[in-house]
Amino acid sequence: MTTTPKHLVRSSAIPKQATLHIRHPLNPLSDVHMTQLGDPTGLVRVGVNLARIPPGRESFLPHAHAVQEEWVYVVRGRGQALLGEAWHDIAPGDFLGFPTDGLVHHIRNNGEEDLVLLQGGERGPIELASFPTVNKRMLVSGGQYAQFVPESAVESMPFSAWLAHDSDAPQDG
Repeated sequence: MTTTPKHLVRSSAIPKQATLHIRHPLNPLSDVHMTQLGDPTGLVRVGVNLARIPPGRESFLPHAHAVQEEWVYVVRGRGQALLGEAWHDIAPGDFLGFPTDGLVHHIRNNGEEDLVLLQGGERGPIELASFPTVNKRMLVSGGQYAQFVPESAVESMPFSAWLAHDSDAPQDG
């Protein structure tokens, strides 16, 4: 009997209970069945997953990454990808790459069969993302919690505001 090495994942051998059922808490149409492929091989800096989105459902929530890149490859089914403000049809063989350039993106299954995606991205200790449809920003630090902050509560300040000017220095008396 040959033992499958740790670095090889045979999708046919993955038990059904290993699939995570994920719904983004801020999107009632979110419904993703995700099987982690990278974790069993020992990958820690890159996440790789096989995801299935049922007909009429969506991935998570329109978002843009500020720190970690993400990618998606369409394996089976048809759907649509939101890229910026426009929806684009996607089909098997299509690849989507999401660098940290501020592009809002999202995927929905408007087809009649499951939309199956191979997806992945970086898994660093910090992620910052914007969710414009719900006017929130998300901070993930340490991987255990996502902190959502209303966009109106985010105060942006240029680093130039931190520069001291000699005329601002307190005078010795």
